Amino acid sequence: MSRKNIVLAAGLGFLIGYLVKDQVDACKKLSPDKALQYAKETFQKNGPITGSWIYMKPEKIKKNGLTYDTYRGGVSRNIDGNNQQFDFYIDIETGAIIDVEPAS
Repeated sequence: MSRKNIVLAAGLGFLIGYLVKDQVDACKKLSPDKALQYAKETFQKNGPITGSWIYMKPEKIKKNGLTYDTYRGGVSRNIDGNNQQFDFYIDIETGAIIDVEPAS
């Protein structure tokens, strides 16, 4: 092989590797549906939930000096005969619930 072909093959290899890495990284992030499933499983540990939703567009939030890429969602549950709603933020990378607060 000539030097030109080797450089061309190496360049194409790096380009393909970069594109594949981007696709693999994108697959590692949670989809909104999977994030909602994780949140529902977590909330159900403390009792049944009656409804849930998730906002499909990622949001950045700051918590304790750290910035997280999150999905915002909510669940409702019946507690002592009252329907109560809670909003949550779930980390896109890990599936951990970052923040929970009663809905206003």
